[in-house]
Amino acid sequence: MMLSKKTIKDDAAKKNSKHNFYAFLWHAGFLALAKNFIDVDTIIPAMLIESGGKAMHVGIMTAIMLGGASFTQLFFAPYISNKGFKKKYLLFEINSRILSLFSLGLILLCSCSRQSHVILGLIFLFITVFSLGGAFTNISYVDMLGKSITEDKRKTFFSTKQIITGSVMLLSAFIAKKVLSFLDYPLNFAFMFFIGAFLLLIASGGFWKVKETANSAFKIYGVKDFFRKLKSELSENPALVYFLGFINTQGVIISFLPFVILYSKETMNAQSSDTGYFLLYKVLGVISASLLIFLVAKRIKYNSLLYLNTGLSFLMILFTFLVDDTHTLRYIFIIGGVVYSLYVITMNGLLLEISGRENRAIYTGFTGAGNILPAVFPLIGGWIILHWGFSIFFLLYMLIVSLSIFFIYKINCNK
Repeated sequence: MMLSKKTIKDDAAKKNSKHNFYAFLWHAGFLALAKNFIDVDTIIPAMLIESGGKAMHVGIMTAIMLGGASFTQLFFAPYISNKGFKKKYLLFEINSRILSLFSLGLILLCSCSRQSHVILGLIFLFITVFSLGGAFTNISYVDMLGKSITEDKRKTFFSTKQIITGSVMLLSAFIAKKVLSFLDYPLNFAFMFFIGAFLLLIASGGFWKVKETANSAFKIYGVKDFFRKLKSELSENPALVYFLGFINTQGVIISFLPFVILYSKETMNAQSSDTGYFLLYKVLGVISASLLIFLVAKRIKYNSLLYLNTGLSFLMILFTFLVDDTHTLRYIFIIGGVVYSLYVITMNGLLLEISGRENRAIYTGFTGAGNILPAVFPLIGGWIILHWGFSIFFLLYMLIVSLSIFFIYKINCNK
């Protein structure tokens, strides 16, 4: 019996989806191993403070690495969206991140013989290269993921990815903690970055394996056309408006933990060994959330996860405000890991739900518009801490996170 062209096409799509499912998981697994050695919430801010950085330096660094990296997607999206096949750009972008990590390791090895302001300047240079590479990578990654894995497998992919990466991160967290404790500054952080660069190189093998068979037909012509399209989509797709509002409010929470590191070092005299524990406890939080979502992925709706994450974010800030010793502060990082994991799952899932197949890359660029406040707030936060202290900073954080409830209510995603 002859198979129809549609059946053959569907079978090929499923086979390709299965292949790419595991290719993306390969990347996710080794990326998870690398992340703890270059963790933006604990390792990098601790390294920056050890190198002479203060509140404003932490604010600038957080703005660049977290909010700013996403905001710059607004400017990368018009270019990358015009490329039908994005694999070669993705590989170029991840290689730039590998080189920047290796350079950071070399800078720290040479830091003993140079002035601190020179070291800080070079650190910010390569952190910027690393972060911009991440922003550029994310646009290609989301587009390739969306057209490479079938819709019925996406939620399973995100939850599987989180449980695998969470488990792998637990192993690397123990190793990272040993490196931090066994060596003194700057050797401990230099070796952390070297290990991270090597693991990221292995992770890139997953992208080499991806079969990008579908051409992205969506085109956009220049920055002016990009903003015209953004205006059009905002008027035609109300979900996008509320999605951007959600990122602008709940999104600030991803930049909270670096300030907790600063808080612990300035008020509790936290050491490198404490940073290792903070990292480990954060990973335990990620694993806990990942396991929960994996078990209930088919029965829980995005709205429930969004409300849960807002509540946990508020409690995390409040508890930090009340804690007065590093031992108790460790538990804040468990909540931080849960919050981070839930935010990643819900944000990526919602993005795929509100966008279409052809405009997915440009919608990823649109999310940059939703990162205006997350990009700016760390700078404001550093200034507030410098002039008014941590109390006002924590209260303002709780207010902004609370505003996300309105946008979650308006999104009303029942999937």
